[in-house]
Amino acid sequence: MAAEREPHHTHDHAHEDHGHPHDRGGGLIDRLRHAVAPHSHDSADKVDAQLETSREGIRALWLSLLILGITAAAQAAVVVWSGSVALLGDTLHNIADALTAVPLGIAFLIGRRPPTRRYTYGFGRAEDLAGIIIVAFIAASAIAAGWAAIHRLLHPAPVSYLGAVAAAAVLGFLGNEVVAQFRIRVGRRIGSAALVADGLHARADGFTSLAVLLGAGGVALGWSWADPVVGLAITVAILVVLRDAAREVYRRLMDAVDPSTVDEVEAILRETDGVRDVGSVHLRWIGHKLRAECDIVVDAHLTVVEAHRIAVDAEHRLIHAVPRLTAALVHADPEPHDGTDHHADLNHHRP
Repeated sequence: MAAEREPHHTHDHAHEDHGHPHDRGGGLIDRLRHAVAPHSHDSADKVDAQLETSREGIRALWLSLLILGITAAAQAAVVVWSGSVALLGDTLHNIADALTAVPLGIAFLIGRRPPTRRYTYGFGRAEDLAGIIIVAFIAASAIAAGWAAIHRLLHPAPVSYLGAVAAAAVLGFLGNEVVAQFRIRVGRRIGSAALVADGLHARADGFTSLAVLLGAGGVALGWSWADPVVGLAITVAILVVLRDAAREVYRRLMDAVDPSTVDEVEAILRETDGVRDVGSVHLRWIGHKLRAECDIVVDAHLTVVEAHRIAVDAEHRLIHAVPRLTAALVHADPEPHDGTDHHADLNHHRP
């Protein structure tokens, strides 16, 4: 006998909207809100929670675009004034970084669309596809920085107004670092790997700004080779950032999750009343939302209704306890007895 959650029991909501006793996280305000407003699994609440995370991501992108736009405009003015090729490259990097907000913003908008008969899991994967574009931008930044450094090493060029160039380089670093921290923090809070990768990209461009600053200092000391040599060193740093961002996006595309999250899910299932054992546990990210498919073992003598109640209770506990988990499918299997294999008819379909 097996009992599964019926379709109308889908609990698709975000954790930060509930101050549930077994919900990790959520401050005093959330707990007070929960006490005043009864807990609800209504479909409208689910949609609102999902839209709010997308809105938060879009707000982060717009603010990042504004900060980097102002930074790039100020640097461009110094480029015209000083004729610094290195600062020109840094300005172009900042413009490219700002433009990464476009594919990611589009992805967040696409991710808002509800599931269809063809895309039954929704459109959250658009964020992961945007992550690929962002990784490509980081790679392009590394190539451009390396090429500019080598070109400057082979063809030295004078730079005027070194003080202004240095100030613009500091401005570029600060602007990129503010954007990087903001994007990474928001991306991790809403579970968006693409937004985190975009933040790493901004940090990489900040390193390029530091190269301009150090290069300008070296030129001021009479070391004409300082700028291109430091530029090559920063290129290596950008490649390290590229590796980290590519690994994060790759793992998301390959449905990788933190093994500790699997351990947490198994522990919660085992602690659920009526669960005798835990079978397979599958977790996957879809955009910035986590989904689960789990098997539990219950008493073989339970009725379908009783087994179903245990499955729903397990699902409910999971959704509240596991961050970013918005949906869980819990399948209840009867506990085997007398050597009976309840999945014998499926064995020849399994690898």
